[in-house]
Parts: sequence; structure tokens; C-alpha cells
Amino acid sequence: MKWTDVYEIAIQLAENYPDTDPQYVNFVNLHRWVCELEEFDDDPERSGEKILEAIQAAWLEEVAD
Repeated sequence: MKWTDVYEIAIQLAENYPDTDPQYVNFVNLHRWVCELEEFDDDPERSGEKILEAIQAAWLEEVAD
């Protein structure tokens, strides 16, 4: 997965952290958790606030379903 795989990342985060409310995850932890995903294979430095916001929004959407 790359940073642009926002929805796939969100699904993986929802599966890995089922008891976590994504609304309250700070970007430092979110960045670390994404980088720690087994299938994640991208440069950690390529992320920014906008991509982390998109991942968080997709994660919120995922857990709302």
C-alpha cells in the first residue's frame, strides 16, 4: 500500500484497532500506525497533514458502516 491507498489503509486500521475511535487519534500516532501496517510500502516522509486527514476521514467512514 502507498499513501494514496486511503481507503485500503482505513480498512486495515479499522481491523487492527477495532476499539479505537479514529476521531481522537492524533496525527503522530496515525502516521506511525500507517507506517507499521504490514502491507504498507511507501516512504514515511511522503505523507502530510492532508493525506492523514483523508485517512482519518475514511477510517471514520469505515467504522460508521
